[in-house]
Amino acid sequence: MAQPAAASADQAPATIEPNYVVISADCHGGANIVDYRPYLEPRYHDDFDAWRTSFENPYPDIEGDDAERNWNSNRRLAELEADGVVAEVVFPNTIPPFFPKTSLMHQPPGASDGDLERRWAGLRAHNRWLADFCGDAPGRRAGICQIMLHDVEGSVSEIRWAAEAGLTGGVLLPGAPPGSDVPPLYAPEYEPIWSVCEELGLPINHHSGSAAPDYGDYPAAQAMFLLEVVWWAHRTLWHLIFSGVMERHPNLQFVFTEQGTAWLPEEIGRLDYYHHRLSGAGAAAGSQESKFGGAMGALSLKPSEYWARQCQLGSSFIRAAEVPLRDQVGVGRIMWGSDFPHLEGCWPYSHQHLRLAFAGVPTDEVRAMVGGNAARVYGFDLDALAPLAARFGPTVAEVAQPLGVEDIPDDSLRCPAFASARFLGG
Repeated sequence: MAQPAAASADQAPATIEPNYVVISADCHGGANIVDYRPYLEPRYHDDFDAWRTSFENPYPDIEGDDAERNWNSNRRLAELEADGVVAEVVFPNTIPPFFPKTSLMHQPPGASDGDLERRWAGLRAHNRWLADFCGDAPGRRAGICQIMLHDVEGSVSEIRWAAEAGLTGGVLLPGAPPGSDVPPLYAPEYEPIWSVCEELGLPINHHSGSAAPDYGDYPAAQAMFLLEVVWWAHRTLWHLIFSGVMERHPNLQFVFTEQGTAWLPEEIGRLDYYHHRLSGAGAAAGSQESKFGGAMGALSLKPSEYWARQCQLGSSFIRAAEVPLRDQVGVGRIMWGSDFPHLEGCWPYSHQHLRLAFAGVPTDEVRAMVGGNAARVYGFDLDALAPLAARFGPTVAEVAQPLGVEDIPDDSLRCPAFASARFLGG
């Protein structure tokens, strides 16, 4: 049998590219309910004890042994490492004190003044727990501070506290759905919030789920919520652009998380069109739309330009069919996320998901979307994470290997990215 030719003396050996540093820009966590008590101000302890006695958890997935994924630091690190993820951005998940359900979607509406005060105390307790939780894994968790739109002055103080406490994930911007008894996000009342976040260099995050209205107690209500929830979150983009928030705060960064990816190119085009029509420029002069566009004179850029300057997309479990749109969205804007530990996320099949989504994509673009962009937005140190990636991260060769439909694990189909590839071909 012929032997392979020996490499010539001047032939350099093939270089092996370092593993991808994978940062999930969308994970969720929180304390076990009883563990929030030490983080509450003492004057709320009696109220907390009474509330906890009567509280009934509405979410089966944060009960039982697996619920501790939300707060067991060592288990969480081990499970994320096994999934190829070495750092994470932590959105809320468990129920903070005095809330009926998770705070991501229930800030109120419909709470009394006493409830508002107690819920605000509950959010502050979560933030303080989260600061300690992030401190358990230095450089590997970017915690996101929760605020309450009902109290702008208190929110500004809490944001300053979060910056000092090292919550580098920035601020979670609640939605202001109809019936929430707070001004819409395009109202001037929130100017102090935008200003302090810009001053401190903290990104503002808007996650799907928090902006939807109350759908009522009807059999179809949950289906309507699922069908429309991301649209309610999308609204925040044009509220912030057309109200001039991005114009007045050019250094402020906004992150739109778990809202899909494919919507952006068409939506940005639609917003540019309406900006032109509302401004009454050129062929739009005298148009019906221009009669509604009094605020357009304050905008120096088109919506697409604000997007390119100030916006990022938390592209949780991005579908393979969405990846070809990356240049239209902006490769430097897209941040991959696993949605750990949610059922619809790609955990514990993130290795397979990265292959499904990014096989055939240039390596430098993959590096940006699976970790580099999140490092820039949330302040992670890629060099410090590199040794962890060398142990746990996927290799360039692994991600370059396409995942065939026949290789999609059956129990991964709870994740839309895998389900759409299996049943829709993309």
